[in-house]
Amino acid sequence: MKIQDKRKHFAVLIDPDDTTEEKLDDIIARAKASRVSFFFVGGSILVKNSFESTIRYLKEKSDIPVIIFPGDTYQISSHADAILFLSLISGRNADLLIGKHVLAAPILKANKIEVLSTGYMLIDSGKQTTASYMSHSIPIPHDKESIAIATAMAGELLGMKLIYMDGGSGASNRISLKMIGAVKKHISIPLIIGGGINSAERAQEVIDAGADIIVVGTAIENDPSVIDEIGKIF
Repeated sequence: MKIQDKRKHFAVLIDPDDTTEEKLDDIIARAKASRVSFFFVGGSILVKNSFESTIRYLKEKSDIPVIIFPGDTYQISSHADAILFLSLISGRNADLLIGKHVLAAPILKANKIEVLSTGYMLIDSGKQTTASYMSHSIPIPHDKESIAIATAMAGELLGMKLIYMDGGSGASNRISLKMIGAVKKHISIPLIIGGGINSAERAQEVIDAGADIIVVGTAIENDPSVIDEIGKIF
């Protein structure tokens, strides 16, 4: 998967609960025109039975790789190109460090889906997010760069291939550029940043700070034209 190359990438995060085929058609058309590298699909909690159908639709209508961003073990599909095998290294919930992975591993092996081992770090966004609530974990304080650095370094030394720093869906406070830069300087694997990216200006700042992949979700749900705006910098 080219997610581990040296280029900068733009990923569009799609929550299956918050989309329709009409919305997907619009997003796909904009993504094709805007050099979007990946579709991430998933959510902290899904209540509609649309996870599998969303992935199938994206694969049918587009050749942009579809990567699962799982909120639980049931968010696995053999129709996706890959899955972020997330270990919540910022928290101390053993279930999300290894427990869920034990349950998912035989399914992933059987499906032969590409597995991208990812150290997932929640960063405090100024309010409790769905991700922090559902994971029963405390995010890393937004101004504690040393904790973020050490956590990311530990993830890399444990063999993870990606580090994903996330403010959570609808983050009110963005991950600081200082923290992004500090973490990037201390790891040699790709750094993914999500949460609070809602404009080309912010996207450029995050990339310049050190992000290899930016993930935009909530802003696109509110206004799909954000894809066009951010796509211009790619």
